[in-house]
Order: sequence, then structure tokens, then C-alpha cells
Amino acid sequence: MVEVIIASKNEGKIREITEILSELKTVKFLSLKDYPDIPKIVEDGSSFEENAAKKAITVATYTGKIALADDSGLEVEALDGAPGIKSSRFDKDDKARNQKLLRLLKDVPQEKRMALFRCVIAIADSKGGLSLSRGSCQGMITFETRGEHGFGYDPIFIIPKYSKTLAELGPKIKNRVSHRAKALKRAKKILREMVSNYLKDSLPNDLDQSEKACTS
Repeated sequence: MVEVIIASKNEGKIREITEILSELKTVKFLSLKDYPDIPKIVEDGSSFEENAAKKAITVATYTGKIALADDSGLEVEALDGAPGIKSSRFDKDDKARNQKLLRLLKDVPQEKRMALFRCVIAIADSKGGLSLSRGSCQGMITFETRGEHGFGYDPIFIIPKYSKTLAELGPKIKNRVSHRAKALKRAKKILREMVSNYLKDSLPNDLDQSEKACTS
């Protein structure tokens, strides 16, 4: 079993990532909640890629383990792409962020409320290896919050195919169609290969110990 650190303390994000990657049976997922001594990582990059890479590299270096980091955000066309990389810092909490966005869009008609969710997943190891995967999801912004599932901007982001918000769809469908689900689908192959190489690298030591045990 290989331990992989999810570089987040966000319970919703941690739960979503572990559910989507649950088929990786040789991986045990931990999070920053298991490493309270890791210094706060300042997300000061100019892109999702920079922020995700910084988080993954920092955690992998600190722990000596494989680290997986997510940086994602909502880009609203009528707001020239805002809140973008500042999505998680748009206001104090999820409820406040959603209400602030709805206030900014209160006079914008439905046909101009297009939005895009973006996600970048960075996977790093303590040897300097780094891989990125990306995913996006197109939708529309509602006029009011809808649904009880999910987190973040899920209650105000409609998936046109279903005419429901991500918060109304629930995890089963969201974990197939969301920006994070798409990025993690691509990341799964990367992570599987990295874990496989990690296990291969550790095999000779295990064999040496077994041989010593047999000859002692």
C-alpha cells in the first residue's frame, strides 16, 4: 500500500477525490489534516497550474511521499473570467461567495450567464517528478442557490444537459461530469503509473530482507 497525500483540508474536495480514485486499491489517501505541522501554502501563482504544482511539490518535499493537489475555480463570462484563480478567496465562505456572485450578476439575463469550471490536478513525488492533468465543465449561473449536495459554487452552477445544478445532481453524476472528475480521470493513469514505479523501487529491499531471513 502506497500513501498519497491530498494537499487539501477541504473536506468536500478530499471526499470527492477519494471517491473518484477509489478503484486504486494499492493507494491509501491521506490529507493535510493528517499533517498539521505542514506550513500554510500561499497560493500566489498566476494560474491554476502554478498553484496546483506549488501545493503538490511542497507537500511531496515535506512528507517524502507522493502528493496530489487540486487547484480549481469558476470563470464567469459576464465578469471577464472572474473569480477565476481567486475563486476560493472570493469571500469568507461558500455561502458568502455564492451570494456575492449572484449579486454581481443580478441584472445579467440568463443567456449571458455562461460560466466555466476549470480544474488542474498536480501529482508530485519527493524525487522531483511532476505531472499535470486538466479538466473543464461548461455551464450557466443560476439566479438563486439550488440543491443540497456538493460544496463551493455547486449550488449556482447548472449543467445544461440535466438542467440542474451540481448540488442538485448529487455525487454519483457529479463525479462523472464535473471539471474535477475529468481532470482526475486523466490523473488516474498518471497516479497508477507513479504508484507502480514506487512499488517496484521498493521491491529489491523487500527481497533482500526476505533472503536475509531465509539464510539466517
